[in-house]
Amino acid sequence: MVNTLVAIGLGAVIALSPLAAMAQSDGPMQVAQAAPATPNSAHAGGGGSHRRHLRHSANTHKERARAGAEHMRQMRMAPAAPKS
Repeated sequence: MVNTLVAIGLGAVIALSPLAAMAQSDGPMQVAQAAPATPNSAHAGGGGSHRRHLRHSANTHKERARAGAEHMRQMRMAPAAPKS
């Protein structure tokens, strides 16, 4: 509970600090403009589309399942350790 309140307070301080800086300045307000996204990116972050994420996730799950099945096959067929 305390951690949540601290996180909310810290987030508010970080979010409101630019507003306090703009209020103290005497010059005209200038709006920062973001650089245009490259045409190949799906969105401004450039991380790709949701569909791409789903395909990657599905492939990762398939690879992990294959590796797990191979591990179980090796464990089943492994000879018992020699007893001394």
